[in-house]
Amino acid sequence: MREHQDETRAAYDGVVELYASKFADRLETHPFSRNMIGTFAELVRGSGNPRAADVGCGPGHLTAMLHDLGLDAFGLDLSPGMVDHARRAHPALRFDEARMEALPVEDGALGGVLAHYSMIHTPPGELPALLAEQVRVLAPGGLLLVSFFATDGPEPVRFDHKVTPAYSWPVDRFAELLAGAGLVTFARLLHDPASERGFLDAHLLARLD
Repeated sequence: MREHQDETRAAYDGVVELYASKFADRLETHPFSRNMIGTFAELVRGSGNPRAADVGCGPGHLTAMLHDLGLDAFGLDLSPGMVDHARRAHPALRFDEARMEALPVEDGALGGVLAHYSMIHTPPGELPALLAEQVRVLAPGGLLLVSFFATDGPEPVRFDHKVTPAYSWPVDRFAELLAGAGLVTFARLLHDPASERGFLDAHLLARLD
């Protein structure tokens, strides 16, 4: 796991400013993603535990969105360059460097985890370990919103992402992985982003029961 993560970290460190300039305001033109995140935030608030982690936070724009939606949100990212940018862009919020399979969060502490396209670079065989770690930090009734590229085929598809190689997933297969980690998927959204890659955008909202 460490080898591909080192490659991913180096790739994102090399594109921090370009990535931030392209994506920091991206949700202003992506109503589906924006509304799924809004629903997630509302449900986390309603759980009575507003503490939430934006895992794979990048430049910190979604961490700030979660904060504005009433959550006690903080961001975690593999890339020290992204963490540094996020701290400068959002100095009132907390951002830390962390690997997704070893989050610096105590057991059962969070009401929510947002993983917005942050698991897409993980090889399929390593994804269960990442999901188990998200479950570890969630309180009972806590919520996970995971977004990823979806494919209609029966198997995950590796493709050349503009930053570093990534995977698209059959939605039902990804939901099965969530179930295997102890999460119950209760909402899903698929939509066509008119991407040149030809994938759908997928969002799964799951609860730890």
